[in-house]
Amino acid sequence: MKRFALIGYPVAGSLSPSLFQAAYGGRYSYELLEDPSFEHAWARFLADFDGINVTAPFKLDACARVDTLHPHARQCGAVNLVVRSGNMTMGYNTDVDGVYESVSRSGVPVSEALIVGAGGAARAAAVAALRLGCRVSIVNRTFDKAQALSNALGCRALPLEDVSRLDPDLVVYTLPGSAPLPSGLPLSRAVVLEAEYKHPVLADCPCRAYISGRQWLLWQAAAGYALFTGEDPDVKKMSALF
Repeated sequence: MKRFALIGYPVAGSLSPSLFQAAYGGRYSYELLEDPSFEHAWARFLADFDGINVTAPFKLDACARVDTLHPHARQCGAVNLVVRSGNMTMGYNTDVDGVYESVSRSGVPVSEALIVGAGGAARAAAVAALRLGCRVSIVNRTFDKAQALSNALGCRALPLEDVSRLDPDLVVYTLPGSAPLPSGLPLSRAVVLEAEYKHPVLADCPCRAYISGRQWLLWQAAAGYALFTGEDPDVKKMSALF
């Protein structure tokens, strides 16, 4: 039987095992490998598992270690899923799929995207927004990081204090819930997707439509599980967990 796992530190309390159980009715094994050492976790993967999800702080390590990168993972510079075929490994970034599907399924056409943040989630969001055909602007508390990300992806960066000048129809907010909420965010005309789903800060904001980060989590998982097994997961049963 094929075996799959999540590596990262910490991973206790992750929804991934429950989502995977729901996706395939328990027909496959899925485990949590909590280890502060990427090298130890990677060795366990190669010895015992057919595929792994990768979470913090190992996404950059996995990106550097895989034999082949999917184009989305290469654009993001981070890997959140690895599939092993024999001695070869392929790295993916299904956070791109999570954002793309969440926004596409809202049914609202978008063309101007604002990404708030410049970390790994923001990079995936920007790649997804470009895939949606959007013009993408990036703002961050540290402008140099926004500028570096925009240069890498061919977007534009603005200082955070200039964000009110924008008029986006899509805002992807990737800052942690503990971060101060920037003032002047132009949300009223936008579809708002917030990465943080445990402690969201924009769930009650006046906007065109709000998409919970749970949808991001759901669709990135669905895309990844299909890559693991070659079978479509039961998204309806996965959704019931929320």
